[in-house]
Amino acid sequence: MKTPLSDCRCELIWERIGVIPILRAGLGMADAIIQMLPKVTIWHLGLYRDHTTHEPITYYNKLPEQPAIDVGFVVDPMLATGGSIVAVLDILKKWGLQKIKFLALIAAPEGVERLQKAHPDVPIYLAALDSHLNENKYIVPGLGDAGDRQFGTY
Repeated sequence: MKTPLSDCRCELIWERIGVIPILRAGLGMADAIIQMLPKVTIWHLGLYRDHTTHEPITYYNKLPEQPAIDVGFVVDPMLATGGSIVAVLDILKKWGLQKIKFLALIAAPEGVERLQKAHPDVPIYLAALDSHLNENKYIVPGLGDAGDRQFGTY
């Protein structure tokens, strides 16, 4: 490979990678991945958390009929209860995607535990593990609602 300064030896990523941001907060992470891996495919799944039950509700799914990727990176800035990511992984595995990785910025231990229990084969990559969930199922100290913060919809 030729860099701006000289030639260098490198390895190429040969796997076909798909990025699946969980709408809407996951969109904030997708751009950074596209900059690093410009040939990725992007698919979207939309889920929101019911504020009474704290369980995920799927409102958008435009996956193609079959996966045309080797590995999927599911991205969402926060892993709180784990409900949304478990639901997304259920959808993706039923769709036929076998190799999946989850990337998040911060998480609560409760969400990590739920994810590991439901999908022990999916690696989890986090920037930080916060303390706990509060009575409203928000990460403490956390960031509040990541989607609201990104899109100014407090």
